[in-house]
Amino acid sequence: MRIAVAQYHLDSLPNWEAYQTKIQAWVKDAVEQQAQLLVFSEYGTLELFSLPDFNTSTDLVQRLVILQKYFAPLVQFYQQLAQDYQVYILAPSLPVQLPNQGYHNRAYLFFPEGSLDFQDKLILTPSENETGIIGGSAIKIFDTAVGKLAITICYDSEFPLLVRQAVEMGATLILVPSCTHSLAGYYRVRTGCQARALENQCYVVQAPTLGVMVWHELEECIGAAGIYTPIDQGFPSDGLLQKGPLNISQWIYATLALEELAVVRQAGQVRNYFDWNKQYLLSSLPLP
Repeated sequence: MRIAVAQYHLDSLPNWEAYQTKIQAWVKDAVEQQAQLLVFSEYGTLELFSLPDFNTSTDLVQRLVILQKYFAPLVQFYQQLAQDYQVYILAPSLPVQLPNQGYHNRAYLFFPEGSLDFQDKLILTPSENETGIIGGSAIKIFDTAVGKLAITICYDSEFPLLVRQAVEMGATLILVPSCTHSLAGYYRVRTGCQARALENQCYVVQAPTLGVMVWHELEECIGAAGIYTPIDQGFPSDGLLQKGPLNISQWIYATLALEELAVVRQAGQVRNYFDWNKQYLLSSLPLP
């Protein structure tokens, strides 16, 4: 399976049509490289804050309200792209307003046949909590023609039990759209991704947002995309299949051998996946 993972730079755009043109160019580039699954970043849709509609307010709460009128056009746009190009697209996440509850940080997965599904971020950062974002309630599995996958948005990837639940439900690929504002933040997510790939003997991919984002204030987004693997025979000895250059807007690509995961779990040098429960037997922690 061929995957494209975005290092997605936020730009200042004059109108909605410019956003559509930009995203379609990104999708077209990935399809020309035979990508079947395209992974965008966390909060990438917030570059819509640069549109004229948002000039009426500098207040983040009001801007999130204005953003909701783009919700239906965004869904329709990505749904059409996935159908037109016959690819799976994990669109940039966005705050989706809930009835009388605040917002979920939600990432939509669009399927080639026209269907869609979503994953909400489960565990939130302090800045998200301060803004009225509300955590989701469950990790999901997405059954696709290219394999079973799960989505853990940024901070969620740093929690082993969330990813383990997804893996035990059948996921062999974990998608991690991220948005971090320091090198420390980038490396926290990257380290979490690599650890999850190690302990579950699965693929994990990280797709960062780059550039200046308006949140509580102007914040510079920092990062590099990465595609991480088990650290065992048949895979890179450092667990790093592909990594992009820091803070450069581009896709990175790789071909994933998902069928090899079963082989390394059964006959690898170590058995992290199968030995998971032994740690409970050797510690005071109860079995989940």
